Amino acid sequence: MAAIRLQKVLAQAGVASRRAAEKLITGGRVRVNGKVVTELGSRADPRKDRIDVDGRRVVLEKPAYYVLHKPREVVSTLSDPEGRDTIKDLLVGIPERVFPVGRLDFHTSGVLILTNDGEFMDALLKPKRKVPKTYVVKVKGHLDIPELDHLRNGVVLDDGYKTQPAELFVIREEKSHTWIQMTLPEGKNRQIRRMGDAIGRRVQRLSRVSFADVTIEGLRAGEYRPMRARELEKIKRRYIDPLRRSKGADAPEDEPED
Repeated sequence: MAAIRLQKVLAQAGVASRRAAEKLITGGRVRVNGKVVTELGSRADPRKDRIDVDGRRVVLEKPAYYVLHKPREVVSTLSDPEGRDTIKDLLVGIPERVFPVGRLDFHTSGVLILTNDGEFMDALLKPKRKVPKTYVVKVKGHLDIPELDHLRNGVVLDDGYKTQPAELFVIREEKSHTWIQMTLPEGKNRQIRRMGDAIGRRVQRLSRVSFADVTIEGLRAGEYRPMRARELEKIKRRYIDPLRRSKGADAPEDEPED
C-alpha cells in the first residue's frame, strides 16, 4: 500500500469521518512515527508508519457494516454527558469499533447504519448525493390537501431554509391525528419536526423506516444485524463509486440529526 492522505487513513481505520479526521490533524492530536502532524496534505503508509491519535495507536480493521433499529429515548452517539442511554449500550457483540452514519434525535426511532468505513460514511452523508430517508410520521390533527402539498413542495423552516421537495402520502387518518409517510433527499437538524411546526401541525411520533433503501424489517427496537451483501453492493454502486469519480470528494459535509 502506497502512502495516502492521513485523513483517509484515519477514516479507513474507523477513527472518524474524513472531515472529523481533518480536525484531529489540524488540532495537533495526530502523530506519525512519533512526530505531531498538523498539515492536511500529509501522507502516511498504515502498513509501515506508526500512527497515533491522542496517544492511541491506529490499526486498520476489516470494514464492518451493521444496521441498528434505534429505540426511542436513546442517544445515537457512543457517549452522552447527560448520562442518558446511548446506542453503545446496544452494540454488545460487535467486535469492531463502529460509528453511526448520521444521527436520529432522542425521541426518534428507526434505522441507523453503523460502520468503521469512513469513506462509506462520508458518501452517505454528502448532501449532493441526495440519499433517500423514509419516515413514518404521526401528526396531530387532519392534514388537508394544501398542507400536504406544502410539505411535498418544501416549507420554510424557522431559520429561513426552504426544504427540498419530498415524496409524501397519507397512510391513514384516525380520530385526532394523521399517519403519513415521507421520503426526504436531505437530513437537516430535526427537519420533519420543524416542517410540522412550520405548517402548524405538531409531530407526535417519528420513525425512520428506511435509509439508502436499507430497512429495519425484522428487527425489534434495540436489535441489530450485519448489513446484507446486496444492500452493501447497492449502496456502493449508487453512492460511493460516483463519489470517487467526482471532484471534491475529500470535502464531505456531516449530516445533522433528523
